[in-house]
Amino acid sequence: METVLIIEDDPSMLRGLKDNFEFNGYRVKTARDGKGGFSAALAEAPDLVILDITLPEMNGYEVCSNLRKKSLDVPIIMVTAKSEESDVVLGLNLGADDYVTKPFGFKELLARAQATMRRRRRDEPASYEFGNCQVDVAGCALRRGGKEVELTPGEFKMLHLFLRKAGCALTRSEIRDAVWGYCHFITLRDIDAIVTSVRNKVERDPHNPTFIRAVEGVGYKFESARENGKDTDN
Repeated sequence: METVLIIEDDPSMLRGLKDNFEFNGYRVKTARDGKGGFSAALAEAPDLVILDITLPEMNGYEVCSNLRKKSLDVPIIMVTAKSEESDVVLGLNLGADDYVTKPFGFKELLARAQATMRRRRRDEPASYEFGNCQVDVAGCALRRGGKEVELTPGEFKMLHLFLRKAGCALTRSEIRDAVWGYCHFITLRDIDAIVTSVRNKVERDPHNPTFIRAVEGVGYKFESARENGKDTDN
């Protein structure tokens, strides 16, 4: 079931959107201010964010910009009463995927939401390959040298995150929030231990990793052999 996060400060609008998305088969999370919505997006890693612009604590533009700075690759549809072209352009330039202006019909919003999520699903490859490893996204499976390698759900989600964010340095907090959210008792030290476990399953030499590399003072980054200057079949 796909998850929609609705960030909206108007109680009646929030309730109406929540009820309609749930009726159409979506899991719905809500927030009524920008800071709460920003935190919820990091914690839940939703499949779609419906984001009002005029929010307390942190406006929608700030929420959108900060989520993109965190490398959260989630579709965002911005909702506002504003209709000036400059407002639309600003939202899109900050990383929004689409834009609807109040008042709007729910069927229009739903159609835009479904189209946006379909585009994102098409954009991601069905599988990834690096070294002699193949990752089947839909099947949540890792094969190395043609043999299946067992991963825990957390390990697979972490590896998938690294692959989707290849070339991006991720902090331990960003990794934890994207994979487990705030509701799990995963410490930053646990992140290091899980990275070590994943390395043991994908690296030829886990003590001298080719792909999952430490970034001093930051966290970790996934690099292809070509990016890090090595030519290896793992």
